[in-house]
This record gives sequence, C-alpha cells and structure tokens, in this order.
Amino acid sequence: MDYSKLKHIPFYQIPLYRLSIYAFVLLAGLYTFSPNLFSGQFNGFDIGQSPLIPLNEIRHGGPPKDGIPAIDEPEFISADAADFLQKDDRIVGTLTKEGAKAYPIRFLNWHEIVNDGDIVISYCPLCGTAMAFKSAPADFGVSGLLYNSDMLLYDRKTESLWSQILGKAISGERKGELLETIPVENTSWENWLSLHPNTQVLSENTGYRRNYSASPYAGYESSKSLYFPVSSQSQRYHPKEKVIGLNINGTFKAYPFVELDKSKNKIVRDTIDGKEIEINFNAQHRSGTVRLNSGEVLPSLISYWFAWYAFHPDTLIYNAEKD
Repeated sequence: MDYSKLKHIPFYQIPLYRLSIYAFVLLAGLYTFSPNLFSGQFNGFDIGQSPLIPLNEIRHGGPPKDGIPAIDEPEFISADAADFLQKDDRIVGTLTKEGAKAYPIRFLNWHEIVNDGDIVISYCPLCGTAMAFKSAPADFGVSGLLYNSDMLLYDRKTESLWSQILGKAISGERKGELLETIPVENTSWENWLSLHPNTQVLSENTGYRRNYSASPYAGYESSKSLYFPVSSQSQRYHPKEKVIGLNINGTFKAYPFVELDKSKNKIVRDTIDGKEIEINFNAQHRSGTVRLNSGEVLPSLISYWFAWYAFHPDTLIYNAEKD
C-alpha cells in the first residue's frame, strides 16, 4: 500500500469505524429534522427552492456532507493481485473503454461513490443498489442525506442533489436533469472473474484507513427492519428480498429472486411496453443480466424489494406461476 496517500479517519467518522451500524443509526436519528426549520439549509445544502421531492421526506443519514468519503483517485490492480477477495465476495462489475472493471462491495460499503474518469460508480448499502452513470468528468460526493432510505449524491460543481435510484437531480442548478445510466452487474467475484479473467479490480489503496474485511452493515440484509422511513411499503415479500428492477419507457417491473428461483427456465422472456426482453438469472451467483432480443444489454437494478417499491409503488411484478 502507498502510505503517502493514507488519510486518517476524521473524528466524525469514528461511529462508522468503531460502532455497529445499529448504534450509528440510533445516533443518526437524533439528526433527522425538517430542512424547513433552517430556511432550506440541510446538511450544508440549499434545498429549499421547490425540490422535486417533498422536503419532509429528505432524511439526515447521520454523517455530515462528505462524512462518507468518495474515492476520487481510484487505483486498480490485476485479478491475480486481488488476493483479498473470496470467490463469494460481491462486486459491482462494468465494462469500460479500458476493459472490464470490478469494484468490491467491501470497499463501496465504506465509500459509496467511486469517481472513475467519466464514470460514477455508486452503491447504497441501505437499499442494496449499485448504479453507474456517465459524467464527464465524474466528480460526485456523498451528501449524507437520504430519500426513501436511498443515498442522495451531489455533484461538486453545482452542489445539486441527485437521487441514486431515480438518477435525477432533485434540487439545485441541475434540478430535473437525468444522468445516463450504464449497465452494471451486481454479482459474485467468482462469476465476474469467470466471465472477465482480465478484469481490473479496485485496489485496497483507497487513500483511507478502514477495516474493509468487516461490513458496517452486518445483519442488515437479513433483518426486516428499516433504519429510515419510506413513502410506500408492501408486505408482499420480505423487505430485503432482492429484485431485478426494470424501467422500460416509464413502465416499471420487478422480478423478485424468489420468483425467478421458481422459474423452470434459466432465461425468462417477457414483453414490456412492446419490447421483448430476456432475463438471464444466475441462481448460483444471485445475479442477472437483461437483454433485448437484439442482444443489447439493458440497464437494470438489483435492489431490495422495499426500496424498489418505495420508488415505484405502481410496479408490475413477475409471478413465476402466472407469467
């Protein structure tokens, strides 16, 4: 590791590093308040001028602005050198002009954003959502604010706030703009490596000192509890049931893993808004790829059920017994 880049943990990040996530969220609750009380100033952001979402549904997640530090100077190593990864470790994989790249979730749990050239890699541990966006140059930070339990990113040039799952600016100079989504795979290291043996891997040399071998969200995925309120809830599935979510021309559909597990076919074919799609679900590695009949890969989102439903309460739902 290049220790010349190493930064010590600021005092305000000690709860993330020392305490369990449960204790941290308890502290975070003390800071959940309405920005109306402060003339629209919320965690250092001016969001008082007609944001696209209700002000009272924007929550303080606990850390201050940039309290969860984005990785701005990512370094990459070969797959052979990534001996810290186990075969069942989760990674976010994407194909770039530089080739295949893998971003281990063990790093993203602590940083949530990687600014990598003209690509922004984002991961929200509370929603289980990994998304990549085009942005030239990539220069985003973690606001410390949440909407429907999902992270709000901010771009450092205008300090506009962006909803990760919506991919849209909800306040600031760029309010209403959409980011271009890039397909990613949220899968196991073993699976990604088998498909892309020459992949590059985000290095442990992030410039920050963290215990990357431990997750600050241990136990969260199996729990039914949510740490922050959401606008819509459904009891149809376990809140943390994973789904593959699709947006085809404004029509939303969820494919719960529990339903895909029931399917007799490895490839699920469907038609949404007149478009014929194929979902290749990998039950072993708990991942899936969505393509058009032409073979074009479509952006899709692996998400916890509660998060998908909170943003899309009118979603269609795949049922293995009926579809």
